[in-house]
Amino acid sequence: QVRLVESGGGLVQAGESLRLSCTASANIFRISTMSWYRQAPGKQREFVAAITTGGSTNYADSVKGRFTISRDVAKNTVYLQMNSLKSEDTAVYYCNAHYGLDSWGKGTLVTVSS
Repeated sequence: QVRLVESGGGLVQAGESLRLSCTASANIFRISTMSWYRQAPGKQREFVAAITTGGSTNYADSVKGRFTISRDVAKNTVYLQMNSLKSEDTAVYYCNAHYGLDSWGKGTLVTVSS
């Protein structure tokens, strides 16, 4: 199973930006949809953004226009650029690879102070 490692989380103030990275242990982008999910304290994990093998993207309504998902195939890395962060974006962010199977990273914590 592919290993995913997230990085880039941290503490920021509302209105600021962060970029998350997720690096895969193998080149799977040609066979996998890569996604970001998040889980806030006391809440269920929710979908944030995805990029398909063909490069199409889609976003949760709550982040549309503020977050951008992208990938660097040569680096086996997918990114989540998060702008205009809000306190409600505070969560642990998880990377997911879906290729028939599902692989998950361990998550990176994003805390947005208001």
